[in-house]
Amino acid sequence: MPYWRLPKLRIAIIGVGSIGGIILGALADTDVEIVCVSRGNTSVNLSELGLVLHSPEGSIEVVPSERYLIVDSNSSRIPEQIRNTCDIAIVCGKTVDNQSLSQLASELVSENGCVLTIQNGLGNAELLAHKVGRDRVIVGSITHAAWRNSEGEVHWVGRGEIIFGPLDERGNKYTDSILHVLNDAELNASKSDNIQQILWKKLLINVAINPVCSIAGVRNGALLEVKSLWQQAMQAMREAAIVARASGVDLGDIELESYLREVVSISPKNRCSMLQDIMAGRETEIDSLCGAVVIRGEAEGIPTPCNAILHGLVKGIEKSSSLD
Repeated sequence: MPYWRLPKLRIAIIGVGSIGGIILGALADTDVEIVCVSRGNTSVNLSELGLVLHSPEGSIEVVPSERYLIVDSNSSRIPEQIRNTCDIAIVCGKTVDNQSLSQLASELVSENGCVLTIQNGLGNAELLAHKVGRDRVIVGSITHAAWRNSEGEVHWVGRGEIIFGPLDERGNKYTDSILHVLNDAELNASKSDNIQQILWKKLLINVAINPVCSIAGVRNGALLEVKSLWQQAMQAMREAAIVARASGVDLGDIELESYLREVVSISPKNRCSMLQDIMAGRETEIDSLCGAVVIRGEAEGIPTPCNAILHGLVKGIEKSSSLD
């Protein structure tokens, strides 16, 4: 039985980019109510055109704007009829916007609701906990792959999974309902009791794929085609794994090369989120990925030269994109 007793659950998606677009498209085929929080052109497109979603199987689905409520986070306050009415707020936005994202989550989620973060990097859950309480924060990792074109259409190019668990054991009361919602939407969700393992295993993938593909300007599949790119990705991943284990994180019996190959193999045509940000001239999440590994490594006395170089190169690209 779902934890909530409302006739229909109301789900907020905070940040409707490529990953948020997948969540929206999947939830649109269920009977939940949906609130989309976006900004700028994304908000305009969602309001006027709906969501255009290209599935991994090649079909094109249009989710009409009548299927969801829209909140433009740039131009308006959360309407009173929506404020604190959402049973689950799913945070999909970029870590560079964490302050505003956590505030939005606190204004949307109901008194008895919870917040699920499926963002990249470390530290997101703790920031949300300051706003809504540790017992209401659920931490997740998503490996579904997607990119968004210049017209705002979302290309879902690889089916993956969502693994999640509560930040605090008191949050276990929410997990069955979240599992039901996500699997009703066929998002291949499962629960885990090892939150740190969830976060770090996703981080291992992100530090391997995102900076290397972004600097080279290539899709994920190029890592399997260009030996030197694969070597750089693996070195960044190995450094992060050493730091994780030194920090007391149980990564299980993961075999790093097989793990990376598996993820890249299901998303060869994907443009990683960092590459999408660079192409659009946006600030990237490199600080919460390679930057976080470098900082944790310094705290543990572990050198992370590959992550440090990748971090510096991406910061340089960010800087160059702002030059005339």
